[in-house]
Amino acid sequence: MSEELKFTYNVDGEDFNSAGQASVSVKKNLRQLGIDPEIIRKVSIAMYEGEINMVIHAHGGTADVFVDDEKIGIVLSDKGPGIADISKAMQEGYSTATDTVRALGFGAGMGLPNMKRYTDYMNIESQIGEGTTITMHVKYQ
Repeated sequence: MSEELKFTYNVDGEDFNSAGQASVSVKKNLRQLGIDPEIIRKVSIAMYEGEINMVIHAHGGTADVFVDDEKIGIVLSDKGPGIADISKAMQEGYSTATDTVRALGFGAGMGLPNMKRYTDYMNIESQIGEGTTITMHVKYQ
């Protein structure tokens, strides 16, 4: 692949039923590009966890996926409340999800840890009251 490919998705923050549509679309696009199934699995998990976090905490956002000759990059951006304590949020089991969200089966506190676990690089930039941007890379070459 000589040129970087870019896919952009809007994540609807009002609809739990549509959460995960971007990760399904990314999976389909990566299959069509002939990317290794294990790499697709990692990207799909990281994307899904990010989408759910944007729905739960930030009322949606955008997901940009970049594919080049060496890696798949994911940039998740939202205008939500921001993450007050990133190191605490990275701890497995830590969650600020509401009881309503937990009753739906979400908010177990594994989103950010799983995103880190399934990527080769992850960076979180967050400002209280302004939003969060998470950048991830999954290498495949």
